[in-house]
Amino acid sequence: MTTQFAPDHLEEKISVELTREEALALTGVRFHSGHKIEIDARKKIRTAFEKTFDIAADRTE
Repeated sequence: MTTQFAPDHLEEKISVELTREEALALTGVRFHSGHKIEIDARKKIRTAFEKTFDIAADRTE
């Protein structure tokens, strides 16, 4: 999925609350508990984007 935002959206910020393990997993640290930690962190970020921005309205196809 590739989404392009209008120039006025480029500087907008979102907030996502991650656990320490989720934040570390996104930097590339690997855990014995598997890939689930990184997946959960990415889902949180994606959900925050969907709540903050109307992705469908900004999508250029």
